Amino acid sequence: MPIRQMKESSEQHLVIKAQANAPMNPVPKVLKTSQNGKSPPHQEPTQDAKLPSQNPAPAKNSRRRRGRGVQKAGQCDTSSGVKPPTTYQLPSGSSENASHLGGREMGFPSSSRSLRFPPRPGLGQAGTRCMVKANHFFAELPDKDLIHYDVTITPEVASKNVNRNIIAELVKLYRESDLGMRLPAYDGRKSLYTAGELPFSYREFNIKLVDEEDGINGPKREREYKVAIKFVARANLHHLGQFLVGKCADAPQEALQVLDIVLRELSSKRYYPVGRSFFSPEIKTPQRLGDGLESWRGFYQSIRPTQMGLSLNIDMSSAAFIEPLPVIEFVAQLLGKDALSRPFSDSDHVKIKKALRGVKVEVTHRGHVRRKYRISGLTSQPTRELMFPVDDQCMKSVVDYFQEMYEFTIQYTHLPCLKVGNQKKANYLPMEACKILGGQRYTKRLNEKQITALLKVTCQRPKDRENDILQTVQHNAYNQDLYAKEFGIKISEKLASVEARVLPAPWLKYHDTGKEKNCLPQVGQWNMMNKKMINGSKVTRWACINFSRIVQESVARSFCNELAQMCQVSGMEFNPEPVIPIYSARPEHVEKALKHVYHASSKLKGKELELLLAILPDNNGSLYGDLKRICETDLGLISQCCLTKHVFKISKQYLANVSLKINVKMGGRNTVLVDAVSWRIPLVSDIPTIIFGADVTHPENGEDSSPSIAAVVASQDWPEITKYAGLVCAQAHRQELIQDLYKTWHDPVRGTVSGGMIRDLLISFRKATGQKPLRIIFYRDGVSEGQFYQVLLYELDAIRKACASLEPNYQPPVTFVVVQKRHHTRLFANNHKDRASTDRSGNILPGTVVDSKICHPTEFDFYLCSHAGIQGTSRPAHYHVLWDENNFTADGLQSLTNNLCYTYARCTRSVSVVPPAYYAHLAAFRARFYVEPHSQENDTASNGVQATCAAGESAVRPLPALKENVKRVMFYC
Repeated sequence: MPIRQMKESSEQHLVIKAQANAPMNPVPKVLKTSQNGKSPPHQEPTQDAKLPSQNPAPAKNSRRRRGRGVQKAGQCDTSSGVKPPTTYQLPSGSSENASHLGGREMGFPSSSRSLRFPPRPGLGQAGTRCMVKANHFFAELPDKDLIHYDVTITPEVASKNVNRNIIAELVKLYRESDLGMRLPAYDGRKSLYTAGELPFSYREFNIKLVDEEDGINGPKREREYKVAIKFVARANLHHLGQFLVGKCADAPQEALQVLDIVLRELSSKRYYPVGRSFFSPEIKTPQRLGDGLESWRGFYQSIRPTQMGLSLNIDMSSAAFIEPLPVIEFVAQLLGKDALSRPFSDSDHVKIKKALRGVKVEVTHRGHVRRKYRISGLTSQPTRELMFPVDDQCMKSVVDYFQEMYEFTIQYTHLPCLKVGNQKKANYLPMEACKILGGQRYTKRLNEKQITALLKVTCQRPKDRENDILQTVQHNAYNQDLYAKEFGIKISEKLASVEARVLPAPWLKYHDTGKEKNCLPQVGQWNMMNKKMINGSKVTRWACINFSRIVQESVARSFCNELAQMCQVSGMEFNPEPVIPIYSARPEHVEKALKHVYHASSKLKGKELELLLAILPDNNGSLYGDLKRICETDLGLISQCCLTKHVFKISKQYLANVSLKINVKMGGRNTVLVDAVSWRIPLVSDIPTIIFGADVTHPENGEDSSPSIAAVVASQDWPEITKYAGLVCAQAHRQELIQDLYKTWHDPVRGTVSGGMIRDLLISFRKATGQKPLRIIFYRDGVSEGQFYQVLLYELDAIRKACASLEPNYQPPVTFVVVQKRHHTRLFANNHKDRASTDRSGNILPGTVVDSKICHPTEFDFYLCSHAGIQGTSRPAHYHVLWDENNFTADGLQSLTNNLCYTYARCTRSVSVVPPAYYAHLAAFRARFYVEPHSQENDTASNGVQATCAAGESAVRPLPALKENVKRVMFYC
């Protein structure tokens, strides 16, 4: 691909003077930091590490630059519009000088207090206009004063439910007297809100709470609590009103929180609250998921500030709950009925202990008394061997105690007992004497069978989901809600009608030797018929390992031949014969087999193996992860895995998809945008532009010692922006900020040395294209709204420093965009019967974009449904611009994002998330396999991932390094 000659430009970029010894700015105090990598990683030679100066080309878009400034938080402009940007400071140690950009001094805010995200640059105009419906319901802003009170309950209670019961009893007793007829809303912890002041600023109440469920027609326990209520402040609704009409810079979070709590109060009493969702077995009959679990239906509810004012976002939810079974039945479901007739094996013991730890149960052996306990573990001995001291002289068995005390005969004496209570003073309860309490969410990992069953329940056609949402709103009857009435909140019962636009699909370029050189996708999809890859890679030396016992050698050979032919037809140079015969091995010998094939192949002609095909059993356990870890961190080998079911049922479509994966893994490109090769993409084609994608994946609940994994990918083939290289690293448990974007360390010989993922990928771009990036677009996945400021402050600063470390005054302008998929906004066709406005699944058309009404009142965000639905209801991606020095128009960024979604390498469909963010997610997920198996289950300093530093902070064992040849390609595809 020819590289266009770069010409001198008068365009000015932000300039920051590099400081060789500038320390990395600390993470904002809200989150902990951890220093990774005491020893320096592989360092590029000094002469290669710098990006030589080049003269940038003139920008094709000569639009006037809009200075993206900031407004101090909390300031409102009561005249018209938003206050103009103000000058702000750079963080100390980042820069000494900043150039003037567009007439305003640009720089980087030192804290979130001086930071405001870019204002919306106008609404987009591109595409075919249409109307869609959104699951947002207009909420009328109340005109009453909202008063905040602090609540202190003594003795302190850990349970929100008990706290709520205490306050409910207080309101029942004192509403008409001491509370002046006020009906307060309570958050279950420390905050209580009223519509108007209470008759006092401070008062204490004594409340007696009876445990109604403690006994059935028997004695009930009664507890006494002291409740202190103290005035704190008025919630400023005027501030919220100003924010909603764009006259105020920041959202008044407390006012929004009050309204959210008010609208949740009644549902919290009716249903089981889980996060922002509410569940109940009465909403829809629970469906069994297997192994003692069932799915409950529920709804999500959240109040949001939007361009149409306040909006109540309602969506349907499903979650796994533990079936309210006798514990002995739960165990039988988990292990099988025959497991009750024999003692537990070690693996049985571990499985049951893991499943039941933390689960609440009630006893059933005491007649009317139904005491509740939380399971803390299992006894290591069977029940018949358990003894406990009655006094200093006498011991008694658990079996005898239950017989004498409760006339309860334990049948399963060969099984262990449940440990309940705390570890210091644990009580023993036989499994058959306990029943699991209802309403307990299951937070551990589901198996494949359970996931499949849950997906069947949650997968709803758009029309059905829309109807369920409307029924939920009608059933909740917010306008009849006593709390909503008390606070003067009115909720519409109609879905918001929103103007949308359908962006056109981009033309795709394929190789000129194919029958179809260009392709225009139809409704988000196309195929490889009559097309050849734009850049087919060359595979000369490949081998195959068969790990599946039921795949015979002849079947494996036939499959490999078919795959090789498909690769050739698709445009690759693919040797039809492996360098050595297909090698069969058992899954437990994966490392031995991989090394044998790798070395045996490399001995022939002294050249290394380029590609390994692996046939895996359909249920392969840890085999896939072990294979990827060994290939990518030990052998430096690109691999392609195929499941047994696909080997037996050879499908042309499957082979075509695998050939697409192999091509990009080997450094090829499948397709590129016609606009990219024609130099027609605004703010990408005009000057060398690098597009980053970044994501952090966190361990599952219960894995307290596992690290979080960060991944960053970056485009390597400007102007086509199709090929990406990726890097991964481990960091502190649940840490969202990416620690290794930029880092420095001291070398005894070289002094302060710079490194990090951004720096390495910039160098890689320079080597691949012969150009240095003069513009950066950074798509950041997986950041919640509450973390926007922290992530931007920390990660943009790291990008700045990485650039400055390569060359003095090298500071290309940055656009930083957060990509969110875990939100609850859904878009529905305005008329479900109109086939012209929906895809085959009944969802809105791919390319549908919304940037009005349900979006942020003033900031630059939009919803984009870039893919065609397959089943269920499509979820649009939400893009929120946190920083924009490239001054994108709404059409510019929306079209770029939508067009990139057609360049995803693994299939011939547009995807739901912009590919760099998607690739970063895949890379982070892949790196989870690099954490050694024993490290995931043991958190000691010797065996675990985390160890304790001298300073008392948590250190993370770094991931094994990727081999250099693996880093350069899309290994995660």
